[in-house]
Amino acid sequence: MTASAIAWSVAGLFTRAIPLDSWTILAWRGIFGSLGIAAVLVLIEGRHTFASFRSMGRAGWLFVAISALGMVFFITALKETTVAHVAVIYATIPFVAAVLGWLVMGERSTLRAILASIAATTGVVIMVGLGSEGSLFGDLLAFGMTLCMAVLMVIVRRSPDVSVMPAACLSALVSSLICWPLGNPLAVSAYDLLLIAGFGILVSAVGLACFTLGAKRLPAIETALIGSLDAPLAPFWIWLVFNEIPGRSTIIGGSIVFAAVILHVFASASKKRVGAQDQERGLVRGGE
Repeated sequence: MTASAIAWSVAGLFTRAIPLDSWTILAWRGIFGSLGIAAVLVLIEGRHTFASFRSMGRAGWLFVAISALGMVFFITALKETTVAHVAVIYATIPFVAAVLGWLVMGERSTLRAILASIAATTGVVIMVGLGSEGSLFGDLLAFGMTLCMAVLMVIVRRSPDVSVMPAACLSALVSSLICWPLGNPLAVSAYDLLLIAGFGILVSAVGLACFTLGAKRLPAIETALIGSLDAPLAPFWIWLVFNEIPGRSTIIGGSIVFAAVILHVFASASKKRVGAQDQERGLVRGGE
């Protein structure tokens, strides 16, 4: 899980290091990402690889479409606003997913989750409204990406048998096909192509493979907590390589968002522990 968080956190670094337009980057990144995920699928599924593609169903194809759209939003947002803004806005995804879960599936949120959502929204408003970094258009793209990822979470909740890795493989390919005629992919230098290959393979294939393997071995709360590491790591890499220091409003707003997310995750973990202990005591009493 930690390896997946680190892999995903360098997306902004790759985007800043590659001096090309978003469409060209997306065209090649989709190809390399799709090939990388396909290779991982063959290693994991073996001869059942093609069967996993055939069993995606309607939910899987909806996942493909939303994931491809989210990737277009993501890369374009990284070009239009700061990496710190994208990271902070994306960190609100647990709360965006909770709202969608309530609207689509009727899932009720606790008072703690509602208060944490308000705090996170306040942090984003402070960062976007009071700062001079980035751009409103880029921030809206980052929110669009966050919304797409939250929709994917709802899809997986409603259809837990959906094959995520085959769908991710196809979504990378679909995003490439859509962006290819909009960019200038044949004019890319060998060095830039090497960077894009690293981008697609490391962020898409390695990140997703580590997440899939790690999530099977950890409770959901630990998965969410470790997965949230990519939000503070993303601006850290930019600071380390490009010496881009977030502004005061970004630091204040980002700190509020991260605090809301971390406290919410820890509180949820504590509640689940207490519930498990109560259930265990009930079983013991029942056995007596």
